[in-house]
Amino acid sequence: MCNASMNKRVLLVFCLLMLIPGNPGISQTGTIESWGSRRVIPGDMSGFSAIAAGSDHIAGLKRDGSIVCWGGNLEGQCNVPTPVNDYIGVAAGSSHTVGLKRNGTVICWGRSRYGQSVVPLPNQDFIAVTAGDNHSVGLKSDGAVVCWGDNYYGQCDVPLPNANFQSVTAQGNHTVGLKRDGSVVCWGDNSHTQCNVPPANNNFVAVWAGANTSGGVKANGSIVGWGDIRFNQNTIPEPNQHYRSVAAGSDHTVGLLENGSVVCWGDNDFGECDVPDPNVDFISVAGGPDYSVGLKRDGTVVTWGQNSSSSPAHNADFIAVSSGAGHSIGLRQDGSVECWGDNDAGQCEVPVINQNFVAVAAGGRHTMCLKSDSSVLAWGDDAYGQCTVPAPNLNFVAVAATEHHSAGLKRDGSIVCWGWNLYGQCDAPEPNQDFIAVTVGSKFSAGLKRNGTVVCWGSNQNNECSVPGPNQDFIAISSSESHSIGLKLDGTVVSWGWNKFGQCDLPIPNQDFIGIAAARRHSVGLKRDGSVVNFGWDSSGYSIVPEPNRNFVIVAAGGSSTVAIRNAHTMSGQVQLGGFSGEISSQQLTAIVTSASNPGLSQCLSLIPQSNGSFVLSSYLQPPYSLRVSSPHFLATKTSSVSPGDSLNIMLVNGDSDGDGQINLFDFVILDSKFGSSDPMADLDGDGHVNLFDYMIIDQNFGAQGDM
Repeated sequence: MCNASMNKRVLLVFCLLMLIPGNPGISQTGTIESWGSRRVIPGDMSGFSAIAAGSDHIAGLKRDGSIVCWGGNLEGQCNVPTPVNDYIGVAAGSSHTVGLKRNGTVICWGRSRYGQSVVPLPNQDFIAVTAGDNHSVGLKSDGAVVCWGDNYYGQCDVPLPNANFQSVTAQGNHTVGLKRDGSVVCWGDNSHTQCNVPPANNNFVAVWAGANTSGGVKANGSIVGWGDIRFNQNTIPEPNQHYRSVAAGSDHTVGLLENGSVVCWGDNDFGECDVPDPNVDFISVAGGPDYSVGLKRDGTVVTWGQNSSSSPAHNADFIAVSSGAGHSIGLRQDGSVECWGDNDAGQCEVPVINQNFVAVAAGGRHTMCLKSDSSVLAWGDDAYGQCTVPAPNLNFVAVAATEHHSAGLKRDGSIVCWGWNLYGQCDAPEPNQDFIAVTVGSKFSAGLKRNGTVVCWGSNQNNECSVPGPNQDFIAISSSESHSIGLKLDGTVVSWGWNKFGQCDLPIPNQDFIGIAAARRHSVGLKRDGSVVNFGWDSSGYSIVPEPNRNFVIVAAGGSSTVAIRNAHTMSGQVQLGGFSGEISSQQLTAIVTSASNPGLSQCLSLIPQSNGSFVLSSYLQPPYSLRVSSPHFLATKTSSVSPGDSLNIMLVNGDSDGDGQINLFDFVILDSKFGSSDPMADLDGDGHVNLFDYMIIDQNFGAQGDM
């Protein structure tokens, strides 16, 4: 950071980097994005039409037909293959993902050691997909079921006759199918009687599968569950009625009621049954091992429980980020912070007074934040005293954290370390002065001096303290488990220490870097043009930087993941809904943003206007944009050549009650069938009634067509 204790040369270099044309600069805000063994969803959690929960990852289908995955990515289960669009269905297994294309083909990615990602031929005519731990299932248009992958428990042996299925679901090592006559058939692992359908096996309209449970929804809205009862996951709460659908995790069950609320029961060790408020407007639910997921009517996703598969709740306005072994923390422009990822030691439980933070650091299982009053606040694992900040807790200007020890840089240029000290990693060498930055590895620590040299102390068993010469002209350093990476004044990088996985093999060309980060087995560099370079361990290509590789402004790394802030471009304006007198802020609007420079990339965002119709949208895509805005029973409209900062005036034409993109006689037919009701698709004017005023809207706009 720029402070008075730096010498003029380093101060000048650092501050000039903020002003280089085209350099994003760390002062800008943006969205969090990550890749590697963990991924977060870029942008806000909106614009979804379907969700699926795996063991440690979530897959969401967007309204524009694209699939976005986040959470665990060790097997590449979150790396959606290109092109990412034209999907109509999605499912998530233990470490693989299944997508159903509009043309009836299936594409799988992620783990395939059991063949669960190898779709059998002929790959056609699929209408639905689901996935168990290590097997995949597809339903064909003729009512037959196809299974592939692990079959140790017979979970792929579809019982005969293999016909007349109307839906299918899977989890764990078994599969559940619903027949067109309302009966249920189960096959696969039956160690907890999860395949023993109880009498009477009829009148089912939906089915679900948990890790060791199965169940179904009856036509009267009641539900029946069978299988494992150790955690009361089949003890259905009263009243057992009005259910629309049900999902299950390992030891808990999630029920969606007809009124849009959610009820959970069973094991609640991780809060997987604590539905967050407001518990309204849900249209779909899914269950992971220790977490639950709900999809709202407005297209937003809500998660609760063990948050190893989570993303930031509101992915915007971040100015700094840090990544630990299994969790991350982001600092927002307003001084608040948000944590996501592993929480087994409370490392993601941000203190109640979440304000006035100016810097963040994520360790192995603990988190540290620097406050605006120069004090340090730490939470999470404190088994080695890594959260016990030594007195006096004041005058800090920077913090760093690793597995079992922490460090802070004081305003006077000295470094203070605390926690595990078996290798002397907490004993800053004399003279303990003139430091301008500090970083820590598992068994060592390092500091950057005002004169551009680096000093390391602690274990040197992997040469992590042997700074290569010439030890000069450094302007930034970053350390991880047993290696470090340094940024030089001329934009080159230097790395030293443990190099078993190539984390110290410098990238080519080694130039134009403005930021660096070190993780356990890989290193990361941020280029002046806003692109990111990863070097080091890359199992099966899962750590490839997601496209578009541009507009990044900050990088961090931890464990086997990279976390970055991508600059977001903002558009604002006013939306008007013709002939609509209801509350505009409650109307479901969707904006699809497409980059003119790369039409294959798009974002599907929920457009949530204020009561006066004003709105703000943020996109990380490269401008200019094409913007398509739509809403139920309104014709979609498209605006081209949109640039950041533009003020848009969007007018939507009312009357498309059947949603076919044109206003014609078929829309009158819909109104006839709904006349006298309060159906929102037919209630065109938003007054709560389908009446003659709605007919007048169709008559006024008859013949109009929307933009496709």
